[in-house]
Amino acid sequence: MKRPSTALTERERAALALTDALDARLLTAIAEPARVEIVKFLLLHGASDATAIAAPLPIERSVVSRHLKILLDAGLLTVRKEGRRRIYDLDGPGFLARLEEMVARARALVALCCPPTSALVSIRRKPD
Repeated sequence: MKRPSTALTERERAALALTDALDARLLTAIAEPARVEIVKFLLLHGASDATAIAAPLPIERSVVSRHLKILLDAGLLTVRKEGRRRIYDLDGPGFLARLEEMVARARALVALCCPPTSALVSIRRKPD
């Protein structure tokens, strides 16, 4: 008998919850090589404005500004104003907290939706 499409198994509910647990904005922000270079710059040099960040990079300042906005929106950076300049800095504690939350949620769900292959093999084998 076929299950109604609205009735989800425990595994399906866990898989959906796991995909919700993945912070797409954060993962997208750190997946772009140019943004990784910006993060590296800030790690090495500390708080800086867009002009200083763009100087050693092979991309235009306007592109760096767009990347900074994405990193800021993802919660990886903080920004403060100094006169007319915006100074960007890494939000280490905020970034770590978001990663830890994502890992904790995934850890709680992965056993339900993604058991190890050996567990699946033993489940699929029926005793004789």
